[in-house]
Amino acid sequence: MTTTTPGKTAQTLVVQVRDAIRASIQDGSFKPGDRLPTEAQMTIQHGVSRTVIREAIVMLKAAGLVDPRRGSGVFVLDPPPEHHRPFANIDYERIPSVLELMELRAPVEIEAAGLAAQRRSPAQEEAMLTALAALEKCIERGEAAVEADFALHVAIAEATNNSRFVEILKAMGRELIPRGSLSTSSGEKSDKVYLEQINREHSNIITAICEGNVEGARSAMSAHLNGSMQRYREIIRRR
Repeated sequence: MTTTTPGKTAQTLVVQVRDAIRASIQDGSFKPGDRLPTEAQMTIQHGVSRTVIREAIVMLKAAGLVDPRRGSGVFVLDPPPEHHRPFANIDYERIPSVLELMELRAPVEIEAAGLAAQRRSPAQEEAMLTALAALEKCIERGEAAVEADFALHVAIAEATNNSRFVEILKAMGRELIPRGSLSTSSGEKSDKVYLEQINREHSNIITAICEGNVEGARSAMSAHLNGSMQRYREIIRRR
């Protein structure tokens, strides 16, 4: 049973729950087609919040291990075929590994924001605004925001009308949004404050893109990603 103890970050708890569920799948305790316990049952079993359970399920879904079905539950999938995936060896619990990934993301996404401001279509503007609104709702409700955050970045990449930007983001995967590792405790209140700050940065990016402000879009994306990297570096200094 996972327990919440002082000093554990929300991301640490998410990874522990993910690993516990994955181990149960791999050792046959849960077989393909089985339904996992309900969210409420898993919060009791692992001694964590609903948000932690949701984030863990998101990570398991990204790994191709489970299929969440609205109104029905979360079902175990057949094991995905073994293959090498780029960025598979990123350790999201190690801040230096996260910084390496973000240093790669920065030039790609800064340029994507500028191109999106130049090339976006009305339909793509709507898609970005819809993704931003979905992310805001997740934050307001205290729901897992990784999927919505990733969808917003993909919407920006799609607005470049260069499919390679989308391919790069999807190759990195949803785990390039290592949200909870910035928390200094397991408290959800601090997580929400952080999410609200990040969402303001997202709003600045989308506003600049929709206004066709190329340099403003690049600057807003740069501020967003470089600000995140600075926050990670501050965590290293505090350790």
